[in-house]
Amino acid sequence: MPVPDRERGAALLTVLLLVAIISVMAGTALEKMRLSTRLASNAVAGSQARAWAQAAETMALLKVTDVLGRDASRVTLAGNWSNTPVPLPIPEGTAVARVRDGGNCFNLNGLVTETTPGVYAAYAPAMVQFTNLMRLVGVTGQNPEAITAATTDWIDSGNDPLPNGAEDSSYKGYRTANTLMADVSELRAVSGMTAETYARLRPWLCTLPKAEPSKVNVNTLLPEQAPLLAMLLPQSVAPQTISGLLLRRPPQGYESVTAFWQGLALGGQAAGPEAERQTAITTQWFALDIQVVLNDAELEQHGLIDATRLPARIVSRAWGERS
Repeated sequence: MPVPDRERGAALLTVLLLVAIISVMAGTALEKMRLSTRLASNAVAGSQARAWAQAAETMALLKVTDVLGRDASRVTLAGNWSNTPVPLPIPEGTAVARVRDGGNCFNLNGLVTETTPGVYAAYAPAMVQFTNLMRLVGVTGQNPEAITAATTDWIDSGNDPLPNGAEDSSYKGYRTANTLMADVSELRAVSGMTAETYARLRPWLCTLPKAEPSKVNVNTLLPEQAPLLAMLLPQSVAPQTISGLLLRRPPQGYESVTAFWQGLALGGQAAGPEAERQTAITTQWFALDIQVVLNDAELEQHGLIDATRLPARIVSRAWGERS
C-alpha cells in the first residue's frame, strides 16, 4: 500500500532518535569510566605517596635517635640537623623530610594543669605567659587577656567562665571542648580570635599532648624566636636582649640553663624560678614535616615525635597544609 505523505521519513527519524539516545548513553558511560579510572589512579598514587611518607618518617626517626644518641643530656644545633631537608630518592618523584625542635613553642595545652586524671584546671603562670607572648609578637586591636581566658576556658573542665573568659553560653551552635586541644587550628573557634590574630600567633604555638608548659631548649632556639623566652620574663626584658644571648651561644651549646641565664644576670637583670623551670638544654619533642611528590600526586604530612625515651616514636600525624 502506498505510504501517506505525512508518514514519510518517520522510520529515519526513529533511527536518528535511537542513535542520539545511544550516543548520549555511550558518552555518559565513557565519562563515568574515565572518572572511575582517574579516581582509581589517584587512590593508587595516594597510597604510594603515603607509603613513601612512612619510609621518610622511619628515616626521620633514625635521625632523631642518632641526634640523641650522641648526647641525650644536651641537644644542640651541631650537625646541621635542624630543618635541613633530607631527600629520599623514589621512582618518578621525590620525598623530603625535615626535623626540627618541636618543643620550642608555646604549648596551648599548658594553659591548664591536670588535677586528677582527665580533669583540667586553669594554670595562672601559663596564662600570664600567653598574654605576654601576644603583646611581644604584635597582636593589636584585640584584648590579649580575654583571648587567654577564653582559650583556657575552652580547654579546662569547668563550666564557670574565668574573668573575661567564655564558656558554652558564649558560643552559638557548638560547645567548648573541655579537654586538651589536638591541633592549633582549634584556636580559631575560640571567642575573640580573629583571622589576623591567629595568623600572627600560629608560628609560635603548638599543642603537645600534655597539660604542662613546653620546655624551651636554649641550645636549639633561634635568635628570631626570642619572644618564647621573653614571655617568661618581666616586660622590662626586651626580646633583643634574649637574641643577644642566643647569638653569643657557645658552638657546643650551654652546659646548663643556669649558664644561659647567667648572661642575663650579668646585664643587671634576672630570670625567676618559673623561667628556669621552663627552659632546658635538651629536647623531648621533635616536629616532622614531610613532602612527597609522585607523578601528579602531592602529599604533605606533619608529625610529632616523642623522644622522651629511645627509640623515638611518632605520637601524632596530620596531612595537608598546616592550618
